[in-house]
Formats: sequence, C-alpha cells, structure tokens
Amino acid sequence: MNIIINGRHLDITPAIRDYAESKVRKFDKYLSSITEAVVTLSVEKYRHKAEILLKANGITIQAEGVTGEIYSSIDEVVEKLERQTKKYKEKLITQRKENRTQPPPPSEETDTYPEIRIIQRNKFATKPMSPEEAAMQMELLGKDFFVFASADSGSINVLYRMKDGDFGLIEPA
Repeated sequence: MNIIINGRHLDITPAIRDYAESKVRKFDKYLSSITEAVVTLSVEKYRHKAEILLKANGITIQAEGVTGEIYSSIDEVVEKLERQTKKYKEKLITQRKENRTQPPPPSEETDTYPEIRIIQRNKFATKPMSPEEAAMQMELLGKDFFVFASADSGSINVLYRMKDGDFGLIEPA
C-alpha cells in the first residue's frame, strides 16, 4: 500500500508521520487490496483537520475528522473509516450470499429452440442423372423432393415440388 501524507499549514514531523502511517496500515486487515492511501493534515486557527482517502478495487472511501489536536483528529478519522470499511465489507458479503441463493436464470436457448430429435435416417446411393431423370424418379416414388448427383457436375442436387405443382432445383454454388 502506498501511503502519501500531505500537510497544509502544518509541518509533518516524523512522529506525526509514523502515527498516521501506523493508523492507516490497520486497514489492510479490512481491505487487503488497498492500493493507495492519501492522508491530508491541516491546521486552520484552532481547528486541526485530518482527511484520509483510501483507494481499493476501483472504489474510494473517504472520511475527515476535525478536533482541537492533530492526533485526536487522526484517531477520529480512523474510527470513521473503520465503520465505512466494515459497512462496505458487509455489503459485499450480503451481495455474494444473494447471488448464491438466487436460482440461475433460465437459458434463452432452451426457451426459444425446442429440442431437435431425429427419429428416422435413410441412406441411399445417389447415381448421376439429369434433372429430368430425377423428376421422373421422384414421380415414380411419389415424393415431394428427391436428392441426386448431377450428371453434368457430379455435385449433389435437390429437386423439389412447389405448391403450384411445378418443380424447383437446388444446386450448390
């Protein structure tokens, strides 16, 4: 954790720096992912003010305390930050519990697409023929479509009967 201590109208003595750093380091037990802590200490007439800003996991937690002495201001702001970090941690825990107890949302794929079942398979040899021969074969079998190999290109084609009784031909490109 990177701790930055600033002073406004106040000289930061080694004793004040050590005291503030020791108090801020306590927050590692609450939030282990604290990247930066900015401590600003200032004096205005008889008011001693301490502000602490903690940055962790993309969130910022801030508090300030104003008293008649700088050490008590640091203590006050640390107490406020402890309450805020505990509240934040409890909020995270309750959100995790709520996410675990909720049933998973139904997948959209099962709702929009019914289960596809293939109930019959046919295998047959395709011999090369012209579309006219395939139409005659389709008429003899009494089917609405016929799969055959084209005599010209050797590719698989599909001949089908349209609603008006005419024939349609599907050829691969």
